Amino acid sequence: MLLTIDLDSEVPIYQQIRDRVVEAIADGDLVEGAALPSTRQLAADLAINFHTVNKAYDLLRQQGIIRINRKSGAVVRRDPGSGPPQPGYADDWQARLRTLLAEATVHGLAPDEVLRRSGDLLASFHTERTAKETPA
Repeated sequence: MLLTIDLDSEVPIYQQIRDRVVEAIADGDLVEGAALPSTRQLAADLAINFHTVNKAYDLLRQQGIIRINRKSGAVVRRDPGSGPPQPGYADDWQARLRTLLAEATVHGLAPDEVLRRSGDLLASFHTERTAKETPA
């Protein structure tokens, strides 16, 4: 798994790690049952403190995206084919989406531009996953 973080970003490193893992799952790069690097290995690869990776993994665990086992490590628990979302997820997601839409509005993005960009991103997740699942 190739993970890129921006050390100069305003977004905390643990959040960037969490976001990149979620994006890799949505893109189809990580599937249910796929193992993630150990916290120490990922920390060494990114040259960051392993507690930062641990915080990202714990957040993913709390959100039901990965499971952590002392023997097998961190493993993807959910992927897009895992079935319906967990109860309450849609309401929590909508609250976060409201903030993102408010930011877009404050920065002057027109509603049609927001919808177009959102549609393009959603289509890219579906397209990438379908392309990986389709045999050549």
